[in-house]
Amino acid sequence: MNLILDIGNSRVKSYIFKEEKIAHQQETDGDVIPLVKDLLHRFPEVRYAIAVSTRKPDPELFTYLHHLDRFIELGPETPLPIRNLYNTSDTLGYDRIAGVVEAHARYPRNTVLVIDAGTAITYDLVTATGEFSGGNISPGLAMRFRALATFTDRLPRVSAKDTIPLIGRTTEEAIIAGVEMGIIAEVDGIIDIFREKYNGLQVIITGGDAFFFDKKLKNSIFVLPELTAFGLNRILKFNV
Repeated sequence: MNLILDIGNSRVKSYIFKEEKIAHQQETDGDVIPLVKDLLHRFPEVRYAIAVSTRKPDPELFTYLHHLDRFIELGPETPLPIRNLYNTSDTLGYDRIAGVVEAHARYPRNTVLVIDAGTAITYDLVTATGEFSGGNISPGLAMRFRALATFTDRLPRVSAKDTIPLIGRTTEEAIIAGVEMGIIAEVDGIIDIFREKYNGLQVIITGGDAFFFDKKLKNSIFVLPELTAFGLNRILKFNV
């Protein structure tokens, strides 16, 4: 069994993999150490672990995990099953790398665009020859709503709705329509641009807002919310 840790700024996602399948998953918005101790107590078969983090390094966590047969903190020096062509590897969020690694493994004969719809939206491209070409970063859904409330005096803070009005008849409806139709048009438009350049392009959407886009885009997509976890597990197996 493998332990996978996706440590974000506000939440920690953990997964226990048995071979290629998720046997257990758990999230917390608290400290990662109690979560890891609990998981290793409940799953003593775990011998390997990998972590990707957007936080500052936690010496206690790494000291605790180094008793395993192998522990990897994913970073610029980690060997990968794809070639990384990103020019500033030290500034790259390595959750993005995990996503393209898994995307290439699932579609090895296609160029794949991975769209991670979270706090920010990232668009990352991995070619059929296994090269991570780079990508783009855009504000995510919640960030757009928050920006309107933060940088104006009178616009309220609202949240996403499943039903999008074509024309808002209240200020709240106008914000919902503008933000949601705008972000859908952006994602569809970017997919169109990439499909014009890359024949047979596959598109995978992951992240916390993946299902928001599932039935709203005109383009065909594959939704896999746990893409990063599968990619981290694949990188761990590659190194072990």
